[in-house]
Amino acid sequence: MESSKDTGCRAPEDPVLCINDCGFFGSAATMNMCSKCQKDMILLKQEHAKLAAASSQDVVRRSSSSDESELAFAGAAFASADLASQISQVKSKEGLKKCTACRKRVGLTGFSCKCGDLFCAVHRYSDKHNCPFDYRNAGQNAIAKANPIVVAEKLNKI
Repeated sequence: MESSKDTGCRAPEDPVLCINDCGFFGSAATMNMCSKCQKDMILLKQEHAKLAAASSQDVVRRSSSSDESELAFAGAAFASADLASQISQVKSKEGLKKCTACRKRVGLTGFSCKCGDLFCAVHRYSDKHNCPFDYRNAGQNAIAKANPIVVAEKLNKI
């Protein structure tokens, strides 16, 4: 048998989890990201580049003096950075379906609570995840809406 030194092949390294914490394995060739996260990052960079190019062209067209162009360019750069961060937050919330308490992947079987978080079967009850939602007050309000106070007209005594 030939050794690995003779063939030039290396033994594979230990698997590395994706740096975005999506649960899949990454590789050094994809900057320790899985293929899906790397593709999302590339698309996000392309969108950011398009927004920056479009905003810089608009700034040059609109402003005539250098002071106004500097202010407009700074505002456009801030807006595009804010938009990029919002896009990444939305994508991360849509893609990841993990229990908020234990970070276990729940997939389609996750339970959403009235506090707005997603939980696994163990943490789905409000006492298991210290839910801040006020069930008592919500119940009282629901009963008050469903049963309005009825006041009858007074009868005149004869």
